[in-house]
Amino acid sequence: MDSKELVEVVLPGTVEPEELQLRHRPVPRPGAGQIVVRVEATGVSFAEQQMRRGRYYDQPPFPFVPGYDLVGTVLTAGAGVAPGLVGTRVAALVKVGGWASHVVLDAAGVVEVPAAIGPAEAETLVVNGITAWQMLHRKARVRDGGTVLVHGANGGVGTVLVQLARAAGLQVIGTASARHHEALRELGAVPVDYRTEDVPARVRELAPGGVDAVFDHLGGRSVVDSWRLLAPGGTLVSYGSATTRDDSGSKQWPVLKILGRVWWWNALPNGRHSYFFNVWAGRALNRDRFRDRLRADLTQVFQALERGELTARIAARLPLTEVAEAMRLAESGTVTGKVVLVPEA
Repeated sequence: MDSKELVEVVLPGTVEPEELQLRHRPVPRPGAGQIVVRVEATGVSFAEQQMRRGRYYDQPPFPFVPGYDLVGTVLTAGAGVAPGLVGTRVAALVKVGGWASHVVLDAAGVVEVPAAIGPAEAETLVVNGITAWQMLHRKARVRDGGTVLVHGANGGVGTVLVQLARAAGLQVIGTASARHHEALRELGAVPVDYRTEDVPARVRELAPGGVDAVFDHLGGRSVVDSWRLLAPGGTLVSYGSATTRDDSGSKQWPVLKILGRVWWWNALPNGRHSYFFNVWAGRALNRDRFRDRLRADLTQVFQALERGELTARIAARLPLTEVAEAMRLAESGTVTGKVVLVPEA
């Protein structure tokens, strides 16, 4: 690949993975306060799976370049950027645009990656790590010794949540299909098979007094069940609507229903709390504060990886040009961890 040529994946509309397009163009120059990053790893998150179906609640109009997060090395810097940043490996949360060989970013929005962490390993912990860390430590805030329920505990966010919760001294119940149960036991979670077991009944057997927090990415009926499983003083953190991924109709309606329930439940005088977590919350009101919080929290995640409290769960590494296969694999529900895309050098 010519270092002066940018290669990116374009999502032209609601298409099958094989219909994603590759586009070539010159690598742009950074403007004032900007950097050009040579991408070393990006990945397939649930957000892109929803975007492909036109189901992500605030995705841009088609066509656009997907890619929620990335890790790469700073290639060039514009005016006003510290020269020492060139050559540094950084991580960035971008929402769209990451599926490319090069990206232009605001220098103030990136987070330095420790030298001991490889790009693919770091990539597994950008959006997944930030989401898990902030939901656990900024929203749920469960005391040492408490019990939490993690839905989809084998997924990208789920595996990080399980490990961070265990590192915080919490007991973890995790839902997953049977093929992932041994891996969850190795992480210290008690697995529950959502396909063959009555999940609410089984969780009540394991935690008769209720759980201190539930992390629910499913939406729909699951959110109601999750709320009912809370102990007094417990917290529900909803962060998606996976059960509506293949639905038709309004993409905003599933989220609006959750927000309505969250508002109603928080108005009830029962001591429980509920949130709909959005990793971008607060960015529009105070971008500097948002970036400071992102940098602090992602740094904590990387430090947890260096301490051995987290493992980087890479489900597969595929070239950016094989994005269709990567998307199929990520959507199959058969893998543990994150499918990583690696632009070819």
